[in-house]
Amino acid sequence: MVPEGLCRCGALKQLNLSCNRLITLPDAIHLLEGLDQLDLRNNPELVMPPKPSEASKATSLEFYNIDFSLQTQLRLAGAAVPPSMPTSATPKDSTARKIRLRRGPRSEGDQDAAKVLKGMKDVAKDKDNEAGALPEDGKPESLKPKRWDESLEKPQLDYSKFFEKDDGQLPGLTIWEIENFLPNKIEEVVHGKFYEGDCYIVLKTKFDDLGLLDWEIFFWIGNEATLDKRACAAIHAVNLRNFLGARCRTIREEQGDESEEFLALFETEVIYIEGGRTATGFYTIEEMIHITRLYLVHAYGATIHLEPVAPVVASLDPRHAFVLDLGTHIYIWLGERSKNTLNSKARLMAEKISKTERKNKCEIQLERQGEESPEFWLGLEMSPEEGAAAEAPKEHVPDDYQPVQPRLYQVQLGMGYLELPQVELPEQKLCHTLLNSKHVYILDCYTDLFVWFGKKSTRLVRAAAVKLSRELFNMMDRPEYALVMRVPEGNEMQIFRTKFAGWDEVMAVDFTRTAKSVAKTGANLTQWARQQETRTDLAALFMPRQSAMPLAEAEQLEEEWNYDLEMMEAFVLENKKFVRLPEEELGRFYTGECYVFLCRYCIPIEEPENGTEDGANPAADDSKSSANNQPEDEIQCVVYFWQGRNAGNMGWLTFTFTLQKKFKAMFGEELEVVRIFQQQENLKFMSHFKRKFIIHTGKRKDKALMPKGKAPVEFFHLRSNGGALTTRLIQINPDAVHLNSAFCYILHVPFETEDDSQSGIVYVWIGSKSCNEEAKLVQDIAEQMFNSPWVSLQILNEGDEPENFFWVALGGRKTYDTDAEYMDYTRLFRCSNERGYYTVAEKCADFCQDDLADDDIMILDNGEHVFLWMGPRCSEVEVKLAYKSAQVYIQHMRIKQPERPRKLFLTMKNKESRRFTKCFHGWSAFKVYL
Repeated sequence: MVPEGLCRCGALKQLNLSCNRLITLPDAIHLLEGLDQLDLRNNPELVMPPKPSEASKATSLEFYNIDFSLQTQLRLAGAAVPPSMPTSATPKDSTARKIRLRRGPRSEGDQDAAKVLKGMKDVAKDKDNEAGALPEDGKPESLKPKRWDESLEKPQLDYSKFFEKDDGQLPGLTIWEIENFLPNKIEEVVHGKFYEGDCYIVLKTKFDDLGLLDWEIFFWIGNEATLDKRACAAIHAVNLRNFLGARCRTIREEQGDESEEFLALFETEVIYIEGGRTATGFYTIEEMIHITRLYLVHAYGATIHLEPVAPVVASLDPRHAFVLDLGTHIYIWLGERSKNTLNSKARLMAEKISKTERKNKCEIQLERQGEESPEFWLGLEMSPEEGAAAEAPKEHVPDDYQPVQPRLYQVQLGMGYLELPQVELPEQKLCHTLLNSKHVYILDCYTDLFVWFGKKSTRLVRAAAVKLSRELFNMMDRPEYALVMRVPEGNEMQIFRTKFAGWDEVMAVDFTRTAKSVAKTGANLTQWARQQETRTDLAALFMPRQSAMPLAEAEQLEEEWNYDLEMMEAFVLENKKFVRLPEEELGRFYTGECYVFLCRYCIPIEEPENGTEDGANPAADDSKSSANNQPEDEIQCVVYFWQGRNAGNMGWLTFTFTLQKKFKAMFGEELEVVRIFQQQENLKFMSHFKRKFIIHTGKRKDKALMPKGKAPVEFFHLRSNGGALTTRLIQINPDAVHLNSAFCYILHVPFETEDDSQSGIVYVWIGSKSCNEEAKLVQDIAEQMFNSPWVSLQILNEGDEPENFFWVALGGRKTYDTDAEYMDYTRLFRCSNERGYYTVAEKCADFCQDDLADDDIMILDNGEHVFLWMGPRCSEVEVKLAYKSAQVYIQHMRIKQPERPRKLFLTMKNKESRRFTKCFHGWSAFKVYL
């Protein structure tokens, strides 16, 4: 037999298996597409395996254990499911189908008999109607007197404030927790995990044999639950039954005494968690206090260990990975020389901690050495400035680093005294099978001390173990970050489990087995795959598009912000130092330069309305005292650092160590520094230029020349994304294909002169579909930019272009777009899994080319096409998930906008088409990172 692992060599070109007495070959031999030569001579008993059938072309809903169906994603996003969307079909009865097949098709005689029977029923019904009229409810009035409780009128209760319309309408499991007297639905991720201080309502929805909905209702009572939670769980369980119109009874389940029917609802074992998560009407549940801890990730056989270290910068080592646990956030710090296997396992461990201990509400973030975020430094109790200025981590962890061998003790009660014998380890391996539910154990790891309580242990032994753990902890000199932690059975934390060999490994993968071989053992792979819940967030795909800011609102904001602006000083980087920017260049930026703007705002404080008392004379007040009591205006100082697309980071470093220190000495703590990049400016900064924001290509002092020594043609495009405040005039490549009837352009054609006089002609091209405000604005900008007697200015309407200079300067007349309808539909989404799970987030309407990140995948919608843009450093998993997300988005838009069907296209960096690049203002070559 040939091992199946041989077929995993994708680069295999030649395979010689002659004269080996082979009987058969693995089925995967057909999947070696690169195999050029296969020699199977002199194998008389060889039987070739059948070629595997082609995969079904039907779209599968399950993809990476994620249900990408539109109905499921809309429900997860909290959006309304359109009524035109097909609902889940009723399961077919296989037994009834077999009976119909055996019976065969109906004969004509059977059909005639059915018609006769129906006619007889109609005649009998007509006779009953003629005999006596029935009441409105269709039931004959009974002569028997009614009971007292039947004559009472039941009030019409409204259950919509407790439950949603979709509850109980789809097969599956739904759980509510009681919080402040009301039921609160919980996520599927935490199904089967119950807090001992809470109560829950569990609804099981299924189809019966007739294809109708059937329900089972349970309410679970925790041992430590308060009286109001117990009562509300029972009351709302009955309300749920009345809301569904179910005939089943509500079943009470208590902690530790659950029925087999209740435990069978969950695919995994039920887990109890100490304390209560929800608030009650009588008591306030305090949030858990998390202690900041820093762990060193190191290999331990096939798994990893997390050893706690001091939470300081000096503990970091560039050869290792570290995990910083802040409770609600987990940061994974990767050294520049850390191993990739440990990095991936550390991330999986962090995801498991978030899933099992933090209810999937913990955010996970990767931090690479030299690229740490400010939040990471704050977690280490350092300011971002101190962290950036700190020395690079040094190598201090020994190459043969081995943690202290843990010791396991069992707490026992002797004849009037306590015993603490050490447990013998078989083969010197610490296995979780050594833990017995009837006993209590203490695990001493030197840096941490764990007290493990078995479910069946007595209270006396537990109390004794707590006292012994304190004494044992104080017997040795331990680090300041060492802790004593209690671990109940069934709720062991991941840090505790990693101390034991083979207990719930992070990457428990056997690469020698295949899915087919595992299926032969009787394992249900489909059920196992459903248990592996994968968290995703696609809600941004179903949110409505951000509407453009109205012109009146933009003008009002611009007026208010400029009214508060008292002074603005501009500086530009020149010869490695910042000098004042000439006033005539204010509002004109260059892609290769860095600018600094010092803005001082005077914000008036609203005076309180003080009324005068009756009989008081306001004129008698002293004028001097009233003048002194007037509140002074609030002064704010903001420094904006603007960096062009082609400018290096040297400008930011120069500003940090020179100009910023001077400003801080002048204004102190009131100074705010904002770093902004080209075409990513905030609205308040752009409002100070009053829509005259010009971006040139290159640098200020460098005069660009053509290959023949001629001055180049300058071509500018005026456009606003998302509102009038984001209006920019950006220099683009002079080509007629970039023209559009909905925009305005400026074309500068220089003349050849012997002297240095900048003479030429300037064309202001106004599209036939452009608005009047932009037409007036582009004329004002052109007059200010080219205010020279040697330059002539001409206003051109679309269609009145001269042939001599205009089209020649643009490389000849070419076909261009006559409308910009895509501006009303353009949306940009970012697909990433940097948070530890797959998410889709939408960029703002004022997006630019620099928003296309190399390590992510972007989804662009222009109203006609949906583009899937792939970064050069994106992962294969992100590619597949983004492709499914784009398909879900297209399905959603077909329902929302059926008149605009969209097609999906794939594009890559530096291979974008004109249909893609026209959605970005000022598209040019990508920035090259050195």
